[in-house]
Amino acid sequence: MNKKQKNSNLKYFKHLMGGKNVPYILGGIFLLFLTIFVLPNLFSVTFDASHMKAEVAGISSGSLVDNSASTSSAPIAENSNQILSASTTAVTVSEIEFDANDPIIQMRPGVTHVKTPVPVKAIYISSWVAGSNDLKNKIKKLIEDTELNSVIIDFKDSTGKISGKTGVPEIDNVGCTENRIKDIQGLVKELHDSNIYVIARIAVFQDSCMTGKHTDYAVKRKSDGGIWKDRKGLSWMYAGSKDVWDYNVKIARVAYSIGFDEINFDYIRFPSDGNMKDLSYPVSVSNSTSTDVSVNTRSNILSRFFIYVNDELIKKAGDNRPKISADVFGLVATNYDDLGIGQVLEKILPHVDYVAPMVYPSHFAPGWNGYSKPATHPYEVISISMGKAVARAKAMGEDPNKLRPWLQDFNLGATYTPQMIKDQIRGAKDVGLDSWMMWDPANKYNSTKKILIEE
Repeated sequence: MNKKQKNSNLKYFKHLMGGKNVPYILGGIFLLFLTIFVLPNLFSVTFDASHMKAEVAGISSGSLVDNSASTSSAPIAENSNQILSASTTAVTVSEIEFDANDPIIQMRPGVTHVKTPVPVKAIYISSWVAGSNDLKNKIKKLIEDTELNSVIIDFKDSTGKISGKTGVPEIDNVGCTENRIKDIQGLVKELHDSNIYVIARIAVFQDSCMTGKHTDYAVKRKSDGGIWKDRKGLSWMYAGSKDVWDYNVKIARVAYSIGFDEINFDYIRFPSDGNMKDLSYPVSVSNSTSTDVSVNTRSNILSRFFIYVNDELIKKAGDNRPKISADVFGLVATNYDDLGIGQVLEKILPHVDYVAPMVYPSHFAPGWNGYSKPATHPYEVISISMGKAVARAKAMGEDPNKLRPWLQDFNLGATYTPQMIKDQIRGAKDVGLDSWMMWDPANKYNSTKKILIEE
């Protein structure tokens, strides 16, 4: 092609594109593209990132063992606009006179509590879902239409964010509240009116918000003294800090004063992943197997925490107190060591009302008990794990019914069908346990719903 032909073709192209106005037309097209495609997605990603703080990075959590497990990057996307408005609407919460340090918990006017059902059959919902009328009503109807009788709601999630203003300045002024549920007390009352038992989930030691406010609470790096973070980029508070214990106990008291019937403590452990060699605690933590709780082993430090919880929220509180449950790794049911995180069944069960092992079959490593894929053997995983936990509870003179397993309704390692949900429930029942709590990070419970409605 000669130079004349090239110039001719270029003129023809410019003519088609608007001649001398080409730059303006192209600029307009680019702006239109940004407006239609890029900006909405940018806002969506921003919202999803904020939302995912409630779910904490999905199913990869904590070596696949914590209750932040997620199989969906946006489990509530079906109604994200409503949730977004719920999280940004200004809310005025009148301050109340409440001493969060007093173990005798003052009830707010009109607050009542529901007696713990026997057995408990519960499902978890995130604070974002609880703050959305449409999504919350779907969960509420599922409970009303089936044998379900309880719901677990994030009150303080594993980022350290509290789900809404509490009206207690000592808690609200810390700067770790987020307006996900506009009226927490009203929500609990609504559920109570349907005779639903309401459990507040409080993530304890994994708390990026509080470590940002009080760096002295944080687990540090050996290398430079900065705040240590796990592989999800989240920071942890030191499990042996009395100030950290007090802070979480205060939050528990506030939750009960609002109407929550039970406090479910999660992330009650030492960190398990990340650069563990660069992790530093304020005191030397021994790997000794000493049973003397004054010795600073991980399990003894946690034991002291549970003794403190028992004193503050059970013994001192008297009759007007919340029930206390503690989430632990699934392997705590069968292992006698502390798994490197401080959790030993015998050092926890005597101090709380319930212990909830997270015996999700998908979270057991290949080869566990001879199963190449434990996720495909839900009945066996639950019955073997919880059977051993029952035997251990009896051996220490504790009621086995203090054991309440977390079960799995999400796909990981296998597609979890209604039959697999049924197999897990049967596995618990066959070792004498009728109570359970079901975890679906997407809060949909499709398989659970199917078997419960059929039955």
